Amino acid sequence: MKTGRQGVVLVGHGGIPKDCPQELVTTLKRLEAQRRATRQPPSSEELALNATIRRWPRTAETDPYLFGLQAVATRLQAQLNGVLFGIAFNEFCAPTVEESIQALIDQGATDVIVTTTMFIPGGVHSEREIPEILARLRSLYPHITIRYAWPFDIDLVASTLAEQIRRFMISS
Repeated sequence: MKTGRQGVVLVGHGGIPKDCPQELVTTLKRLEAQRRATRQPPSSEELALNATIRRWPRTAETDPYLFGLQAVATRLQAQLNGVLFGIAFNEFCAPTVEESIQALIDQGATDVIVTTTMFIPGGVHSEREIPEILARLRSLYPHITIRYAWPFDIDLVASTLAEQIRRFMISS
């Protein structure tokens, strides 16, 4: 393994490309709901549909969310002093959290910090799904430190929102 380095993964929700057939998404969501209700592992059909949607070809026009997250990631990475960096998506888009962390490990990361654009408490993705993925990965890679930079400081989130609002206020 290469000399240990720190890596960061920025996780976004992920969007469905505008030209992806809706029946694929509907079928995937139905299969996911059935699996959760029965507490079974994903079926081969669910895995195949998930992969098809995640790997669907994308452009700025068909998936503006992907390109928006990439823009944020570029600006964030520039502020992190050369750490290894990757993006990931919770659903509908690639790469997955697992794939991004694996890519950083392959580049020599031994300490990975994962954060998300989902700032508000109470979300199933940020509070349950991402921590479950990271717990699985920690057991697969016990020699790698994987930390989740969450929850966000609510005062910092409110300050960021207040600053954004002030940009649009009319001065009196």
